[in-house]
Amino acid sequence: MKAAIIKEYGDNGVVRIDDVERPRPQTDEVLIRVHAAGVNPVDWKIRDGAGQRLGLTLPICLGGEIAGTVAEIGEGVSALSVGDAVFGMVKSGGFAEYVVAKVSGVVAKPASLDFVEAAAVPLGGLTAWQAMFDMAGLASGQQLLVTNSSGGVGSLAVQLAKAKGAHVTGMASSGNEDFVRSLGVDAFIDYTRQPFEQVARDMDVVFDTVGGDTFQRAFQTLRKGGFLTTATAFPQNEAAQYGVGVGRVFCTPNTEQLKAICELVNAGKVRPFVSTVLPLSQVREALALSASGRTRGKIVLRIAE
Repeated sequence: MKAAIIKEYGDNGVVRIDDVERPRPQTDEVLIRVHAAGVNPVDWKIRDGAGQRLGLTLPICLGGEIAGTVAEIGEGVSALSVGDAVFGMVKSGGFAEYVVAKVSGVVAKPASLDFVEAAAVPLGGLTAWQAMFDMAGLASGQQLLVTNSSGGVGSLAVQLAKAKGAHVTGMASSGNEDFVRSLGVDAFIDYTRQPFEQVARDMDVVFDTVGGDTFQRAFQTLRKGGFLTTATAFPQNEAAQYGVGVGRVFCTPNTEQLKAICELVNAGKVRPFVSTVLPLSQVREALALSASGRTRGKIVLRIAE
């Protein structure tokens, strides 16, 4: 089968499409024929060297977010059957024609989405869910600021928070204003026109997917006792400095949360936006586009029809 492999860490030059042996599912695993795979910053970070820190061993097949059909089931699997359409997360190996997934990481695909759309949901949706609801405790009626509300994670975060009943302020550039407003935000901030921390005030929760200077400035938008959750930065002593809570989310597979997101998708309350679809042969271009940070919504590799 074809797969996007790295045998050493480095830039896009180390990424190759190779023929590799099709894996076999073990106990509590399924083999999935991959129809589409979402492209995320973690993919090029693994390529750059983060794979070692994440406990992966070279050679590595990239890709952690997939949608496809069950081709084979391992021992002890009863929740899924051959032919089921599924979506979810894998530790690695998603940029391939077939991948083995633990049953704890995949669930039935939303019926309202095709495979390309479905591949844009699991990692971003779970990251937003775990950051806002599990870590920050976002509740109905609370004020939320999403610092990059036009990105793959941020655009899902806006919709999930609105479904929860939160008042959402979305931040993006002027070129993405119409898109962000179409997601249902209650207020919009164009960060290119004025410092966002001078506009947003008394937020209960901030969800940051930008990091750097944006992460630091976002503390000024919180009320005392509020909570800033980030998917990119590494908090230091900001909690004590500002009198708030702060934490970094590390997305983990969760079938119950995936099912809840699936219900919201099928109910029309959450919809992914896919900006770019590329074949597996153009995985290098997909990784470069993701690393540029200038994408709206999600990049997806189409691997099989």
